[in-house]
Amino acid sequence: MSHDHDHDHEPVGNEPEAAMRPRALEELLVEKGVLDRERIRARIDWLVSRTPANGARLVARAWVDPDFKHRLAEDARAAADELGLDVGPSPVTLGLENTESVHHLVVCTLCSCYPKALLGPPPEWYKSLPYRSRTVSDPRGVLREFGVELDDGVEVRVVDSTAEIRYLVIPRRPPGTEGLTEDELAALVTRDSMIGVAVPRAPERELAQSSTSGGG
Repeated sequence: MSHDHDHDHEPVGNEPEAAMRPRALEELLVEKGVLDRERIRARIDWLVSRTPANGARLVARAWVDPDFKHRLAEDARAAADELGLDVGPSPVTLGLENTESVHHLVVCTLCSCYPKALLGPPPEWYKSLPYRSRTVSDPRGVLREFGVELDDGVEVRVVDSTAEIRYLVIPRRPPGTEGLTEDELAALVTRDSMIGVAVPRAPERELAQSSTSGGG
């Protein structure tokens, strides 16, 4: 993520300490006999097998099925089960729909709570102190750093992910996608758009038309 404006805030970025804390906690839990390394390894193996493609499938189905979108908003775990997705022992997860007037932005202000079963491991910037603090105090500034410019009339709703409840943003469906299949729609959905710091990719034909007309 790059930006060239002058500012006096700390940019959103990596926090090396965030990567050290889980390792220290793991060593402590093993030492106290709360967990064993085999159980930890099995959990890690399951976690790294999760990818944003799981969440993208949910979003794509929500774009074409209003009833499914309603169920996704109420219980993303149950909605995922409808598609045969393994969400493991994750907590309650709700879908949050972005609209013309509302844009959701997810953060975990205390640590890095995140719908790992649907999006895979969280990115390093999500766990960083700058993101966790500035998303609350300056959400539009954070969005600009990720390249998202919203009209003044769009309300930005920052939601705090916790150990009890997680969130999955349902981004707005890109224009020009009416004839796409669910698989093609899912390919447009990015991890960052399901966190709320980005928008879905434009369909290839839109990009081709933009290139032909001289657009960037």
